[in-house]
Amino acid sequence: MNCKGCKDRKCYVEGKTCFPWTEELEKAYSDPVNKKLLATATALEANFYMQLTRVEEVIRFAQEMEYHTIGIAHGIGLAREAEVIASIFEQWFAVKVVCCKICGKDKKEMDLLQINNDKFEAMCNPVGQAMNLNKEKTDLNLLVGLCVGHDILFTKYSDAPVTTLVVKDRVLAHNPLGVIYSRYYLKNKFHVPGII
Repeated sequence: MNCKGCKDRKCYVEGKTCFPWTEELEKAYSDPVNKKLLATATALEANFYMQLTRVEEVIRFAQEMEYHTIGIAHGIGLAREAEVIASIFEQWFAVKVVCCKICGKDKKEMDLLQINNDKFEAMCNPVGQAMNLNKEKTDLNLLVGLCVGHDILFTKYSDAPVTTLVVKDRVLAHNPLGVIYSRYYLKNKFHVPGII
């Protein structure tokens, strides 16, 4: 099976399978929580296709799931954006916001590389962010611009389900897909064949 090389997408248009439906899949989707997550996501797609922004979709999803408390784990570089996002979500939910620099632990104490060795640099603390929101008993956690790897650690330690609202991309104004729409990047940086 190689979806990258597939041109006809028969799974989408005809229901052809390249990956068999197994007992393991059946069991996973039979779990009441998973079933509700899937049904809610699918209903949003069906009822609001091409109508809602990502922020609006998350709000609707959380309402349909009957969530009450939303956690926002943000990178320090997106503190302003996290504040605006929190203000939006506070219209419907209790919101708990936690910055990546909580605890203020020196990178040097953890033997981590620094951007500038001549000054204090607090390490990012995604495990601490997750543990903080776990204590707040959030129903859903939103990632707002955590670094690659930090987002993975946060997700690993979060008790609540996690969705990404903002992906950090310092070069492309937090729009990582911009790279695949840039002929320059595709041709000269990544050497993707067939790009003129």
